[in-house]
Amino acid sequence: MNTVPLGSVSQINPKKPQDLDPDTLCSFVPMEYVDDYFGIITEAATRHVKQVEKGYTYFHNWDVLFAKITPCMENGKCAIARNLVNGVGFGSTEFHVVRPKHNVMPEWIFYFLRQHSTRQEAARHMTGTAGQQRVPTRFLQEVMIPLPPLPDQKRIATILAKADRLRRLRRTARDLSDSYLQSVFLEMFGDPVSNPRGWEVRPLRDSIVGFEGGVNYPPVSEGEEASPWRVLKVSAVTWGDFDPDESKPIRRDVEFDDSIVVKKGDLLMSRANTTQLVGAVCLVRQTPPKVLLPDKLWRIRFSKDSGLLPDYTLYALRQSGLRKIIGDLATGTSGSMKNISKQKAATLPIPSAPLPLQQQFARIVHQFERLRAQQREAQRQAEHLFQTLLHRAFRGELQDPKGFGNP
Repeated sequence: MNTVPLGSVSQINPKKPQDLDPDTLCSFVPMEYVDDYFGIITEAATRHVKQVEKGYTYFHNWDVLFAKITPCMENGKCAIARNLVNGVGFGSTEFHVVRPKHNVMPEWIFYFLRQHSTRQEAARHMTGTAGQQRVPTRFLQEVMIPLPPLPDQKRIATILAKADRLRRLRRTARDLSDSYLQSVFLEMFGDPVSNPRGWEVRPLRDSIVGFEGGVNYPPVSEGEEASPWRVLKVSAVTWGDFDPDESKPIRRDVEFDDSIVVKKGDLLMSRANTTQLVGAVCLVRQTPPKVLLPDKLWRIRFSKDSGLLPDYTLYALRQSGLRKIIGDLATGTSGSMKNISKQKAATLPIPSAPLPLQQQFARIVHQFERLRAQQREAQRQAEHLFQTLLHRAFRGELQDPKGFGNP
């Protein structure tokens, strides 16, 4: 398969046309309107061009948006712009815009950028200070993309779309089961912010020993021997269930303390992410492989007499009211990277629900966990299938139209 620089078959960050009418309505897409997992624009505001043409990124229908900043890029914020008002859009300055030329489909570029391998390579080329690193334009101009004829692109993109649809359905099923448990929580305890049961509300710090953070390890260089231990990425907790596969290798000679080893029963919380995901929490329900805490994840250590069970605390911190408080407490220069400090996280208000009621809720969660484990495995398999097909597609191994059925 012929391989070419992406910049030779697309325009990278094209300029806004000079004749764009400032009174024309257009779509406005901030970073948070692009879904990390589904790879779509979930919503868009409507603005006049004159309101957004300065200080925002211009694009139009069928352009591919690719987040340039950490952690949005690693999380997978990438989408094809579709159904824009008057075909015109403006959005976050943290988007790269890739505009396909006549010999390449937007879907082909989109799926190329959705590969784990492409994003990992982009991460290795990031520049800037910690927490504000960005993928440079030059990377997109020079990264090599396979370029089969258009009919083959269309056929392979159809196969990939089927696999993508399957992983989305699996994720939706898992989200629905989580919504059920959130509803059970509200039925039993009520909203933790409005506290309709009138229980005593205490700051989280009164029930915990503290937040234990990890270490920021330098990446393993190409050809360098890696340790069997890996360090988690923020995305290990992003989607609600602990995912140890969302991790990266560390050097073999790195020494670490046992206190940052992730163990079964750990309640983990992200201290840094986008506005929507900062403060994301998950519970490690199975003994994990050899993984370590990074500097952007905390372990919440409960005191012996805390009066809070991990399952109760987990679902309390996921309720919309507390999620809003977390977002308000987080600081940062943009929605692409927010941070919450230990001091502020410790102030989160948690109602002291009766322990027997918490134990009853925990039993419900554990009974439901068997179904959720099956759903996680189904989603893991769908994600593996999708990434396998992506790998094969961009190596010329999906020439057989039956390839989807025999991955």
